[in-house]
Amino acid sequence: MLVADLQHFLDLGPDTPGPARKLAEHLAGIVAAASAGDAHTPWETALPCRRRPANRRCPGRITVVCPQPDQPIGWRCTCCGDDGTISNWSASIYDLRRQQLTAAQPRHDIIIDADTAAILRTLPFLDNDCQRAVFAIRALNNELHLAMTDTELDELINTLAAESNHEPHRRRQRQLDTAYDALTAATDQPR
Repeated sequence: MLVADLQHFLDLGPDTPGPARKLAEHLAGIVAAASAGDAHTPWETALPCRRRPANRRCPGRITVVCPQPDQPIGWRCTCCGDDGTISNWSASIYDLRRQQLTAAQPRHDIIIDADTAAILRTLPFLDNDCQRAVFAIRALNNELHLAMTDTELDELINTLAAESNHEPHRRRQRQLDTAYDALTAATDQPR
């Protein structure tokens, strides 16, 4: 079991070794997902497990539960059992809980693949609502479900297009284009 304090991973210097950086990214993703989803209810996220038992990637996904803000977030891999807790996450930059009440709007349930979900998590210029929706992607019956309002979906598609247009690396540009095509196809709207 990994017991971590998120505050220890927030200000990593440029000389921080790669494994520590990857662990910090993993913990930040868990905090973002847990705070974006339902409180007090364990749910399976789209976040992949970071372990590699027998030098093969673990096929599991991370299940999280977000308790009260003053209590640690609990997480566990659905396959290998890797688990842990993360404390001092409240009010960090990865805390995606809503700060105020909003009117409920109809949401679209879009089924996406794991590669699209991974690309969406790397987008740097998402507003809080889109970021919350991206990290709240749920794994149900071996499918990843993205639930977004029309406004959030338009914002996400526009961000993907802008990011792709300004991406200098061909490989990442192809990944962004594939994610853009997947979302626009799922909306059944010509763009």
